Amino acid sequence: MNATSTGEYAGLRILTLHAHPDDESSKGAGSIARYRAGGAGTVLVCATGGEEGDILNPAMDRDEVRNNMAEVRHGELAEAARIIGYETVEMLGYRDSGMEDSDANKNPECFWQAPIDEAIDRFVGLLRQHRPHVLVTYSDDQQGYRHPDHLRVHDISLPAIERAGDASYRPELGEPWQVLKVYYSTWSRARMEAMHAKFAELGLESPFTKEWFDRPSQDHRISAKVDIGDYFHIRGEALRAHATQVDPASPFWFGLPDDAGREAYPYDDYILGQSVMPVAESEADLFEGVREYLAASPAPEPAEAER
Repeated sequence: MNATSTGEYAGLRILTLHAHPDDESSKGAGSIARYRAGGAGTVLVCATGGEEGDILNPAMDRDEVRNNMAEVRHGELAEAARIIGYETVEMLGYRDSGMEDSDANKNPECFWQAPIDEAIDRFVGLLRQHRPHVLVTYSDDQQGYRHPDHLRVHDISLPAIERAGDASYRPELGEPWQVLKVYYSTWSRARMEAMHAKFAELGLESPFTKEWFDRPSQDHRISAKVDIGDYFHIRGEALRAHATQVDPASPFWFGLPDDAGREAYPYDDYILGQSVMPVAESEADLFEGVREYLAASPAPEPAEAER
């Protein structure tokens, strides 16, 4: 069924919080494209400007790019967001923190060094402004990749949701709003195995080396698998918009043709972080049950979130 013709997500809203420009493309781009095509409101909040990103595309390794990284990455983000289908892009306003113990990580303007309550409250204001029913953020378990900005995205997410729903908390930040469901985006072991097998089937060298499979698996926590088959190509198109960060010759991102990747694993995977509404043990849609819940409770009061 064509989502655009049905408008099945009209009136529903989803917001994603990401650490850097390009994270929105590598994580969940197909889901957002699907929901926007179905009429959902889509908002991206990007925590940092990505100033510390390495130039991985040789064609972009030029002085005018290196000397204007923040501006360049902001333009790349705008184009990627357009491709994916984000209606609105908001910047949380912090500098890229770089990796642990780097000079960038000590910069007082970076996300990692920001007062935690300040960062939380900036996000509270955006939640109250955009009023999403569903929020996608980063996991409480990031053993595989512990970038300070990714860790901080998780650190501010749940406290901001709680404060946003509390009518007594800083009313100057806007009318209270209760997010109904929170999901953590994740790259599943099942996806890596399927892609690895497809490389082998096609006689191609797989970028998924032993180190990838040595990372801890979170597959046992995955509770939602969103079919993105019709939008599988969106991730690659959006990633190419990040011309400084993504080498168009990269076998990791582009080693499989889109049709082969779609055949191997046409899903985005998510872990349920918390919910104030009943949630099925296994979901095929992040908005599953939301419309019914709203119909039964047209104006849900802010409530304590349940795991």
